[in-house]
Amino acid sequence: MSAVKQAEMGPETTAIETAKDRETPIRKLFKAQAFQIFIVLLVVIAIFSAIAPDTFAQLSNLRLVVQNASILAVLGVGMTYVIITSGIDLSIGSVLVFSGVVSATTMRAMGGDDWGTAIVGIIVSIGVGILWGTFNGILISKAKVPPLIVTLGSLGMALGLAQILTGGVDIREVPSVLTDSIGYGNIFGAVPIISVIALVVVIIGALILHKTKFGLYTYAVGSSEEAARRVGVKVDRHLIRIYAISGGLAGLAGILSLSQFGTTAIAGQSQTNLNVIAAVVIGGTSLFGGYGTIFGTVVGLFIPAVLQNGFVITGVQPFWQQVAVGAVLILAVYVDQVRRSSAARGGSTSFWRALVSRKKK
Repeated sequence: MSAVKQAEMGPETTAIETAKDRETPIRKLFKAQAFQIFIVLLVVIAIFSAIAPDTFAQLSNLRLVVQNASILAVLGVGMTYVIITSGIDLSIGSVLVFSGVVSATTMRAMGGDDWGTAIVGIIVSIGVGILWGTFNGILISKAKVPPLIVTLGSLGMALGLAQILTGGVDIREVPSVLTDSIGYGNIFGAVPIISVIALVVVIIGALILHKTKFGLYTYAVGSSEEAARRVGVKVDRHLIRIYAISGGLAGLAGILSLSQFGTTAIAGQSQTNLNVIAAVVIGGTSLFGGYGTIFGTVVGLFIPAVLQNGFVITGVQPFWQQVAVGAVLILAVYVDQVRRSSAARGGSTSFWRALVSRKKK
């Protein structure tokens, strides 16, 4: 550490920063909550593989687990961004349903069964999701209505409008090109296309969050809105974009759901928002904002997916999955509180120095 940096910081902070600089990458990795949860996931997989090697520990079963988690992974990327900003989005399940309903209604009205009709449906679904997310973001950032209330209201509004449009009856006329190519399509005969799409979303989401100014500003807003404003971050505009991303990904999940099941799912997404939030938090993203990773979210998604699959295969009541996930969720929040208390005592300033440095460039 340079003498200039030492002069800029107090002696206590300097000592802390010096100690952090001396930490090896391996030590930092083992201290990361996402990595600790990943170890838990590997242990769970090892246990089920030992109990049922002929069924659980098979490539076909792994493929099923991955495919089942794909739509939740798309939603999880958007939710990670939202929670890092110290927000919440309870509406994603309903926005998924509403986007799928509007898309299916549009494609049915067009009457085609080709890629032209399907592409219009894809654009409509994602567009509707972005509009709904933008609506949430404006109310949260400009009207200063708490995210919990805004998205709880959107949850009911989006689901209610979907029921009004359909009369409460699912639409089953979905172009076969969607179901055949995306819903049941495979690459190399083994990798589900729907999972490849989810992987692309995860990679792009991770790169933007961890390698761009947009991601840095997201962490800054979650750490302290006021401090972010002082260093020049346009917080209101950024929050609108964050919720637009969450809504857009819910719209993408809506068209993926249509492709996978060949029908809208008006009554089938009631627990989606809570499952995604639980996965994000289990993966190490802080409910208090300012901390989280896409990798952790993906790991957090696979824990309940693997538990459910393993319980079914081994003959254990699948209801135990809810008990196990609930316990892990509480433990994850407790660990996060301990970590935040430790960080508060440390008083690190490196994050804000990095933010100011990026703003000056």
